[in-house]
Amino acid sequence: MNDTTNHYHGAEIAVIGLAGRFPGAKNVDEYWENLKKGKETISFFTEEELRSEGTDEALLKNPRFVKAKGMLDDVDLFDADFFDYTPKEAAMMDPQFRLFHECVWTALEDAGYDPFEYKGQIGLYTGAGINTEWVMRALQGAAQGEDSKTLEAAVLNMRDYLATMISYKLNLKGPSMVVQTACSTSMVSIHLAVQALLSGDCHMAVAGGVSIRLPQKSGYLYQEGMIHSSDGHCRVFDNKADGTVFGDGAGAVILKNLEDAIEDGDHIYAVIKGSSINNDGNRKVGYTAPSTKGQVSAIKTALRMAEVEPESISYIEAHGTGTTLGDPIEIEALKQAFDTDKKGFCRIGSVKSNVGHLNDASGVAGFIKTVLSLKHQVIPPTIHFETPNEKIEFADSPFVVNTDLTPWSEQASPRRQV
Repeated sequence: MNDTTNHYHGAEIAVIGLAGRFPGAKNVDEYWENLKKGKETISFFTEEELRSEGTDEALLKNPRFVKAKGMLDDVDLFDADFFDYTPKEAAMMDPQFRLFHECVWTALEDAGYDPFEYKGQIGLYTGAGINTEWVMRALQGAAQGEDSKTLEAAVLNMRDYLATMISYKLNLKGPSMVVQTACSTSMVSIHLAVQALLSGDCHMAVAGGVSIRLPQKSGYLYQEGMIHSSDGHCRVFDNKADGTVFGDGAGAVILKNLEDAIEDGDHIYAVIKGSSINNDGNRKVGYTAPSTKGQVSAIKTALRMAEVEPESISYIEAHGTGTTLGDPIEIEALKQAFDTDKKGFCRIGSVKSNVGHLNDASGVAGFIKTVLSLKHQVIPPTIHFETPNEKIEFADSPFVVNTDLTPWSEQASPRRQV
């Protein structure tokens, strides 16, 4: 991605609208303020709060039970009439669906477009998390009535229908696709939206993801060596890192071909110069493990598409989960992909240290953070970093963990990030 002061050429995609709901933030402005201040917005709950949500008493007393989660406010609120749903439909609908309706509309508003007036085709690429408890409750209630009620409950809750439901309600006539690639869902959605714009499948695209797990106030059981943090804090790249903490969130971005955005007079936050996706195959120790080779390949392909040199990149928003296995592999992959002897020129960070791992919305959370960093020309701090992970040789790499609010000025190159 690049800031908007560069001279553009080739197949480039403009980011012209943003919307999001993140732990501790009801919109992207609040989100940015939290990030600038280096604020952690993970919620830590009392036993009484968790008890009221139905948490088992034995679990509450387990010393390995961590009472933390990244939580959203007001997920029960929804303007059903605005989106042309009955109160009954809204009450039955997965909260993820309700929230993402709002995000899509807000992002379009931010871009300055009314989908009911826009003459071109608007595509939608998105995905949602598994909300098993809510789905089971909705289907069980509907099963007491006619078959039509069961079908209605399924449509309002099965994530297969999320994109086309929103496209119907908001008059989006381009491709409408649900993407499901686990925690990479929202980033893959953005990539597919980019490809759709480049191929002419649509004139504008909405991309993002949403994840809300119920009950809202909940915790998890820590197990050494697994993915969860032992204390509810995510210490990305730090030597004390022992896992991540999960949370809820949603984000949507509006994309358009750069030439069209300039011609239409759109406000351009940033420009996507290249993107790439792949899969690891069996090049790793296990199905859920990351692969160095796979990441190197994807990064190099994106750099070739962007036609930029690695040494011109000054910031990386990493996946950065704070896990003992993932962080070292990610840095090693970046080192190999950058393939340079130059040291310490590129800052690196991860929003998961602030808000936690937002599952299907985690990628768009990092994407929006970096777009806002480009806009405001400062890089927010990655928090909880004290001593570098002993498995990561930062001193022998191009990368420096960004621990302070850092001015992001143009030097030899425009502001660019991976």
